[in-house]
Amino acid sequence: MSAVTGAPSAAPSITPVVVRLKLSLLRNGLRQSGGRRAAFIASAVVALLFAALQLLGLIMLRGHAHIASVAVIGVAVLALGWAVMPLFFPGGDETLDPTRLVMLPLRPRPLVNALLAASLVGIGPLFTVLLLVGCVISVAHGAAAFAVAVLALVLTLLVCVALARAVAAANIRLLTSRKGRDLAVLSGLVIAIGAQVVNFGMQQLGSMGLGRLDPVADVLRWVPPASAVGAVDSASRGSYGVAVAQLALTAAALAALLAVWGRSLNRLMTSPDSSTLQAVDAPARKRTREGGGGLARLLPSGRTGTVMERSLRYIWRDPKTKAAWATSLAIGLIVPVFNALQGTGSPYFACFAAGMLGIQMYNQFGQDTSAFWMVALTISSPRDAYVELRGRALALLAITLPYATLVTVLTAGLLGEWSELPKVLGLSFALLGAMLATGAWTSARFPYSIPQEGYKNVAPGQVGLAWISIFGGMVAAALLCSPFIVLVIWSSLSAGGADWSRLLLPVGAAYGAGLTLLGLRLAAPRTAARLPEILTAVSKG
Repeated sequence: MSAVTGAPSAAPSITPVVVRLKLSLLRNGLRQSGGRRAAFIASAVVALLFAALQLLGLIMLRGHAHIASVAVIGVAVLALGWAVMPLFFPGGDETLDPTRLVMLPLRPRPLVNALLAASLVGIGPLFTVLLLVGCVISVAHGAAAFAVAVLALVLTLLVCVALARAVAAANIRLLTSRKGRDLAVLSGLVIAIGAQVVNFGMQQLGSMGLGRLDPVADVLRWVPPASAVGAVDSASRGSYGVAVAQLALTAAALAALLAVWGRSLNRLMTSPDSSTLQAVDAPARKRTREGGGGLARLLPSGRTGTVMERSLRYIWRDPKTKAAWATSLAIGLIVPVFNALQGTGSPYFACFAAGMLGIQMYNQFGQDTSAFWMVALTISSPRDAYVELRGRALALLAITLPYATLVTVLTAGLLGEWSELPKVLGLSFALLGAMLATGAWTSARFPYSIPQEGYKNVAPGQVGLAWISIFGGMVAAALLCSPFIVLVIWSSLSAGGADWSRLLLPVGAAYGAGLTLLGLRLAAPRTAARLPEILTAVSKG
């Protein structure tokens, strides 16, 4: 009777179940194929070896005058990595998507605790622990500091994990959509840019010393979770009150992240998905499309504006096209600007931006894939082909011209060589015009397919076409630019050439525009005559 009328027992914890689920996901993923298992083992070995070397290096720097700044900034960068990881690698952890548990009768608070515990399983947390151990050991001196270090390590690890979970929960609708997949495509670019930034920072520190980190570290030691490592350093110096305040900041940040994460989970578990509201929102979206606006108002009327809008939408929406453009924009800026910052550059390096963006004119029809048949149906004469190619070139120029100008002005300003600006801008415009001309011709003569799935940018069997199109076109563009290059060299070497250097800007712009128009005129008849061959070539992916 007492068993029947007694108080109900507490619900069992779901934490062990979720942790076992995480382990099962890891185990079953490794069983899928030998290649995936080998990739996991190789990545684990590389990551742990790197973490072990960092741990050893931090311990060896123990006692260095600026080691506290290194440790504090290192933890801040580590936390930033945890924050952006879900945005660029949404498929790296299946448990990052809590909507998979939406049909289960789970409350947010127990689910937060369970997912937080499951997040501590994996290579990432182990990598983080090794780095944190090195950071706290490098700044801890004395028994009190080591006691604070243990608490600081636990709090920092939990803040990093909770930060990743909170970001993932707040953006899960984005991460599971097409835009989320676009972010994953761009992850390699972000890593490449980050590597360049780190390389530049290491070179600066190598030449000027670690003391340059102190002002930044003085600010970050009060920003969680770096404040936890700052607390260890404060305890080592005997400032126990400051250490307690810094630990309290980290604990408060952890509590705030858990609260935000819990609210995001509650909203995901109770609010309808946007797909269920599609029928309600359809009339409003239809009215918006029919009314036109935004970008469409700024474009020319007729077929030219339609082609430009379609090309710009490809750049914004198609993952492969977006990745190619983002890579060109980033590299076109990194090469001249970073060389200028290091004092080894030249204003003519800014032409790299025009060259990288001009490559986007090559294989214009490849991005259409099999949908090129709709474009082919609208081309019945060389005039139609000319307008089609002109619209695509104008869409490219709408981005390239202001960007190349910005990079050139920025590079010249960093180097302080303003006198070279007209010549460099003129050369950039001439090079861009030559690449547009050759790109229009090679798009008609050497088209190839771009696979929509996977990481390859050329369909099997068409690699030779891609090499001929891109590198052959680049060589031809350089030859077309050679008269203007000779003119630039003459103005730099001749005694009276400096007086004419300002005219090289309009001359280069006119020369590039003339090459573009000539290239479009020559490519249009070939495009109109080879529509079936182009459709066959771009439909193989």
